[in-house]
Amino acid sequence: MSSPNWPDDYVQKRASPQEAIRRIHSGQRVFIGTACGEPQCLVRELAAQSNRFADLELIQLYSQEVSPLTLIADRTESNCFTFRSFYLGSAKPRILAKDKRFLSPINLSALPRLLKSRQLPIHAALIQVSPPDDFGWMSLGISVDVTMAAAQGADLVIAQVNPRMPRVMGRSFIHVNDVDVIVEHEEELLTVKPPPEMDSAFQIGRHVAQLIDDGSTLQLGLGIIPQAILESLVEKKDLGIHTPVLIDGVLPLVAKGVITNRAKGFNEGKLVASGAIGSRDLYDFLDDNPGIEFFPSDYVNNPVNISRLQKMVALNVAMTIDLTGQAGADALPYTHYSGVSDMMDFIRGAAHSEGGKSILMIPSTTMDGKSSRIVSSLERVAVVVPRGDAHFVVTEFGVANLFGKNLQERAIALIGIAHPDFRETLFTEAKALGLLGAERTLARSIRGIYPYETEEILKIDGQPVFFRPVKPVDERLIQEHFYNMDKEDVAARFLQEKLIFTRKELSSMVQVDYVNEMAMVAVIGELGFERVIGIGGYFLVQAQNIVEAAFSVLKTWQKKGIGTVLLKKLAKVAQDQGVAGFFVYTQPKNQGMIRLFRKMPHPVTATYEDDLLLLSCRLDETS
Repeated sequence: MSSPNWPDDYVQKRASPQEAIRRIHSGQRVFIGTACGEPQCLVRELAAQSNRFADLELIQLYSQEVSPLTLIADRTESNCFTFRSFYLGSAKPRILAKDKRFLSPINLSALPRLLKSRQLPIHAALIQVSPPDDFGWMSLGISVDVTMAAAQGADLVIAQVNPRMPRVMGRSFIHVNDVDVIVEHEEELLTVKPPPEMDSAFQIGRHVAQLIDDGSTLQLGLGIIPQAILESLVEKKDLGIHTPVLIDGVLPLVAKGVITNRAKGFNEGKLVASGAIGSRDLYDFLDDNPGIEFFPSDYVNNPVNISRLQKMVALNVAMTIDLTGQAGADALPYTHYSGVSDMMDFIRGAAHSEGGKSILMIPSTTMDGKSSRIVSSLERVAVVVPRGDAHFVVTEFGVANLFGKNLQERAIALIGIAHPDFRETLFTEAKALGLLGAERTLARSIRGIYPYETEEILKIDGQPVFFRPVKPVDERLIQEHFYNMDKEDVAARFLQEKLIFTRKELSSMVQVDYVNEMAMVAVIGELGFERVIGIGGYFLVQAQNIVEAAFSVLKTWQKKGIGTVLLKKLAKVAQDQGVAGFFVYTQPKNQGMIRLFRKMPHPVTATYEDDLLLLSCRLDETS
């Protein structure tokens, strides 16, 4: 309950930074406001008085690498300060490695309870707030997350009142009555520069954009890849935001009407976050904005709340993943902050959201390109995402859906999106680990570069049909395709009656190098659970520089243009590769194949070889 005499209390509570910090004593546990909300004036004074402290334990969720708190950690004597960090990843990064013994693994949704319950007592909380409004309420601004819980549970609350802190709506307010010491000090808030550009990040962003439907609600992270994803979403509609940290990349999408928050199903019309890390422009955007609400982490990160959102998409950057789907995560230098404690909250919340998705994004190699981030097994790396929680995995080389897949299917899918330079090694190691069957053999396709430019989605009979190159993971789909075909169509496709389609026999259809061998499929359904309704492929007869092709379409999808699209796409790929000619063998009674081939924009020649009809054309000639 606020007091009507709060202005008098405010005046009485005012103190200088020196006076405020003198109220902290050795052996106490001190919470520091999070990330860019760090009260720099108070932290600098804490450092200035360090010679009178011993065994002061400092707690902060995120810390910018150039913040005063980080500088304290780098320059002070070990008997002055120790640091407790809440972090789920490995401690390999330099900023974490030297103090890894002080890491406290915990999910972010549980951290406020730890602080408010005083199971981890906080003796003093140093926070930063906006000036009080007419009723005495001050906003925690860009740092609500666990700062609110720390302030509520602390014995002593020292607030730096900074006019440059934005007043953010939501559950971000603390009253003058609930603060013990007021330090008025205006200074610019901590900001971060835009992350450096990286080609692989933008390629990953384009792949991820294909997985995000209109009306989705997004969790955002920090760094290059989340920024690249946002830049790839300009054509989407009615996106929403529910995320621990807000970044600058949302600003253009809000301005263009891409982010409207109208289809969230929960907190509709509101952009929801726990904090902000970015530029002054971002902070100005937040100030008194009724379309934005910040809540503590036990609300934003609560998997139950996350599951209530429509089409919730959890977007998380992992640093390594093994061939079974176990993923590790680290802090990266270019993200400016350390901490992956929100990852599992959102992965599991999104899994229970209607239409929700969990997407792990991984650059295929380390920054120097010398090591693969997709590995055969994790060694000396903390597993942040168990294999049972891994769904979509994206690298710059493609997308793998691991949900419901067995270990062999997972290994094949992940090898297929690894960097080509490491696929052969991964294949060999996977066989040695028993993840691939003994019958599996290396093929030239192991180094093939998937040609994304040939992909296309077309509406056929009101249903989206995805035309794309075949992938190694399609083996079972193609096997099912042939088993679902009519006997007559099977005989027409294979030029003989056929009842059994072994995986070993069909391996040549999926182990293509996209140059000398090529195959395209027409599929319906969600990625990872697709159904092949048509397939076309060819192989190169190198001596003559011509390709032999074959096609099949399920009976219920025939005479709808499926075969025509497949034929034209294959012919275009062959022509681009400098192939001179294109031919098929078919039975003379197969009028469908004959009509299809005569749609080629090249003069078609028909000749007989024994009982078969040979249809051929030159790709360098036009009708």
